[in-house]
Amino acid sequence: MTALLMGITGFFLCFLYDINSFTLRSGLLHSTFGIGTVLIAAATALDLRIAWKAGAFSGRLDLLFLFLSVASFAALIYCLFFALPFHETYAEQNDRRSVYDRGVYALCRHPGILCFFGVFLFAGIAALPCDLLMHGMVFSLLNLAYASFQDRITFPKTFYNYHTYRERIPFLIPTRDSTRLARDTWPRASGKEDES
Repeated sequence: MTALLMGITGFFLCFLYDINSFTLRSGLLHSTFGIGTVLIAAATALDLRIAWKAGAFSGRLDLLFLFLSVASFAALIYCLFFALPFHETYAEQNDRRSVYDRGVYALCRHPGILCFFGVFLFAGIAALPCDLLMHGMVFSLLNLAYASFQDRITFPKTFYNYHTYRERIPFLIPTRDSTRLARDTWPRASGKEDES
């Protein structure tokens, strides 16, 4: 129960961060996103530790699911920190910020949601019968609610062209057109993107 409450509190703080970003703009609340992320990570680590102590992760199939969970986590980190231009996304603050719409962000508007779900689905299956799977599904639903809130409220206030991005790119499930667009705008191995 402790891990579940920690994770729920973490998401509450993330919501609070977003609300603060376009209402109060309080410096005191600016760190709530970081604290929320730490709480979600700590909840996950606690659940993993409990499962480990209970003897989970011992079978070959468990190792396969753990591998898939780690791969999902790597994809999540890529989506959040490497698929986006870091400075423009996380450091720059102005009223003319433009949404990034290339690569995985041409595939769908919130690709990290699918990766986050994969982390908990696969690790949770490997941890059965412990609570990680159930907690992870609660966290995944909260993450989906958080992304929906950002999609409807936060991002239109943050990015001047988010409305047109939302009209062109699907929320979560890629389409044939968005898959083609993602392929055509994927950053090249040289680090330079296709300018077309």
